[in-house]
Amino acid sequence: MLRSTFHPITKAQIEAGNLHMTTRYIHLALAAALTLAAGSPALAQDAKEAKPAKTMSAAQSALRDRQKACGAEWKAVKASGKAEAGMKWPKFWSACNTRMKADKKA
Repeated sequence: MLRSTFHPITKAQIEAGNLHMTTRYIHLALAAALTLAAGSPALAQDAKEAKPAKTMSAAQSALRDRQKACGAEWKAVKASGKAEAGMKWPKFWSACNTRMKADKKA
């Protein structure tokens, strides 16, 4: 006989063996699923650690340096309130990046 609603299983029912076979299979499947789900982040972490880190090219490193420098300038300009009216990060980044590239060539 199957129950139409979920009733939590008590410890006494488990000890006495008063469980339907279907209920036992469901609980076994849930326990297995939870065990696998708990183990998968650890497996993903191990796989992530196994990959060697990619080294950046000189151009990528220079770009990152310019982004960090321009980001620091943007924060300072925004905090001081000296930014042009309507100036947003993309426009500031474009001007700053162009300026820094020109300064490096000179």
